[in-house]
Amino acid sequence: MESHKKLLLANKAWVQDKLSVHPDYFARMEHTQTPEYLWIGCSDSRVPAEEVTGREPGELFVHRNIANLVIHTDFNMLSVLQYAVEVLKVKHVIVCGHYGCGGVKNALSNRHLGLINKWLRHIKDIYRINRKELEALDENQQWRRMVELNVIEQVKHLAENSIVQRSWKNGGLPLLHGWVYDLQSGLLKELALMNAESELDPIFRLDFGDEG
Repeated sequence: MESHKKLLLANKAWVQDKLSVHPDYFARMEHTQTPEYLWIGCSDSRVPAEEVTGREPGELFVHRNIANLVIHTDFNMLSVLQYAVEVLKVKHVIVCGHYGCGGVKNALSNRHLGLINKWLRHIKDIYRINRKELEALDENQQWRRMVELNVIEQVKHLAENSIVQRSWKNGGLPLLHGWVYDLQSGLLKELALMNAESELDPIFRLDFGDEG
């Protein structure tokens, strides 16, 4: 059997399994979604958001890219963020990286990988900013620490964003979380938490005036 057909068969089995427990399982989700969380994760196939958090379809709004980056010129990510915050009214935005991230590892190297180098350039800046700390570590420790520093930096990028700051002004949400997933243990670890009262470099604090 061709491998892609196995996916279609697995889908049918999954549908039957869900319907055997809740006959209205799909009917309940057909017309609306009310997720409490936006998940910004890595595209790595080993970190499926719903699986590692034990969530059902409809509970997480998900955006994934290489190395879970929040880039202020990425209109794909910004569109997801705006919809999640302003339309879905999510209460939490989670940036989740993972140890063993290939994107972070390649950003630590000088390899030419084509277009992806332009994306990973953002991670190299994090290395430059934290060079003193990182150069004191061995190669494996450096890789793990870079994964953590990358997550923390992306949470800061969210806090610097006008979509988040406007929402903070109007209602104090969402909370911003930085997590890392351990491929060896399957466990999540919290690295960062920011809210409307968190310290932010004044240059990034926006003045909305009388705007709502």
